[in-house]
Amino acid sequence: MTSAFIQAFLPELVLVCGALGLFVVALGGSQGRAARKTALVVAAAAILACVLALGARADLFSGAYRVDAFSQLLKLAFACGFAAIVLLSGDLPDIRDEIKPEYFLFVTLSATGLVMLVSCIDVIALVVALELASFPLYLLVPMRRERGGQRSQMESAIKYVMFGVAANGIMLFGLSYLFGLTGTTHLPQMAASLRMQAGSPLAIAGLAMAFCGLFYKLAVFPFHFWTPDVYQGASNETAGFIASLPKLGAVAVLVRFVSLAPPDNRAIILLLSVLAAASMFYGNLVALMQRDLKRMLGFSGIAHAGYAMVGLVALDLAGYTAAIYYSLGYVLMILACFVVACRVSPDGTNVAVGDLAGLHRRSPLLAITLFTGIFALAGLPPFVGFMGKLGLLAAALARGHLWLVVVAVVNSAIAIYYYLQVIRQAVFGEAAVERPPIRLSASTRLLCVVLIAGIVAFGAFPETIIGAIRQSLTFIPSSAPYR
Repeated sequence: MTSAFIQAFLPELVLVCGALGLFVVALGGSQGRAARKTALVVAAAAILACVLALGARADLFSGAYRVDAFSQLLKLAFACGFAAIVLLSGDLPDIRDEIKPEYFLFVTLSATGLVMLVSCIDVIALVVALELASFPLYLLVPMRRERGGQRSQMESAIKYVMFGVAANGIMLFGLSYLFGLTGTTHLPQMAASLRMQAGSPLAIAGLAMAFCGLFYKLAVFPFHFWTPDVYQGASNETAGFIASLPKLGAVAVLVRFVSLAPPDNRAIILLLSVLAAASMFYGNLVALMQRDLKRMLGFSGIAHAGYAMVGLVALDLAGYTAAIYYSLGYVLMILACFVVACRVSPDGTNVAVGDLAGLHRRSPLLAITLFTGIFALAGLPPFVGFMGKLGLLAAALARGHLWLVVVAVVNSAIAIYYYLQVIRQAVFGEAAVERPPIRLSASTRLLCVVLIAGIVAFGAFPETIIGAIRQSLTFIPSSAPYR
């Protein structure tokens, strides 16, 4: 029994022990390099632990924590993403030396919360894991070095915290409704009870409010207001973390919550459809006017949250599979863009789109990484963005949501314009002042190659990943036809 528990809980144990180790390192003062090396070791150990635990199946902590194929697959994705974030962080030029150990500690704690989040099938455990994943991010945003008397990172952190508190409050209020209706905090039992009360206005209101905390994490309209300011105010490395792994965690938990609703619940379908359309239009139209690269990626992220919601609207296995697959691909795509943002700015300042001028001459590998990430975000074949959007649109169309498919296609066309503006600057733009070549470390070159290979492989050979995701969604009930 003990060995079975250790195997099932091994990724979490490795990350918790790693966080404790980083805490000890942080007590030693300015130990930034030691903290990064420790974080790299923890990330590598977490990946190995996730691989070893892939076949584990268990219900832990009185049934509140379920280790199954779905959670184990996503834990491996989080562990790989955590390793990418540590490699991306490099020397952290925009973080003061004395707090760099704390930076890696908070990143590890947030990754631990995300890994735990996908196994929680009890509302109380889920809320605790969500807060463990969130609170370190609130502390990472204001850790940026002050420049020229500007304290935009403080404003960004306050917005991030305030909107987060408000969204979580609404979510907890909705969860209290669901508990009152079902008399349980256990999600499988709650799902069975809610299917017998599908038409209840209280059930619909409870589910809608429960979604709010996850909509905030995903940056779905109208819970998006923090996104561009936090991306711009946080350090480049912090923004890369916030833009990637928490989005995947939010989609994974949304799948668990949305699956509580019957597949013919018109109210939930309408709510998700309207929010998806609003997110796509708002994000893409405002992104057209952005000149700061991180703000542009922030508004683009709002639009991509809308794309992911298109899959959830289907309320069936195909839609949930497409949403998870697209979110996995989005992590690769956005990290590729942030690798470029971090390395183009050696001192950690924000990068304008114009700063990418002549990138293909300064660093061909960074240019290829940027092109791959941007073309994938635009949804061009053969990259993962194309296959992801195709799966989302096919799932929505199969359930009769033609108007939403048309909206998604129109928005994809709008997005191509501002994405190609980035490519145009990198290839044809001329810098006002000649800039030196960009020297890349071995870890950065490795990260670029892995991200490029992942984006291409996920797009060119999607069957394996999609099949694994579909088989892992064992908690999804059989789809029922619309009535």
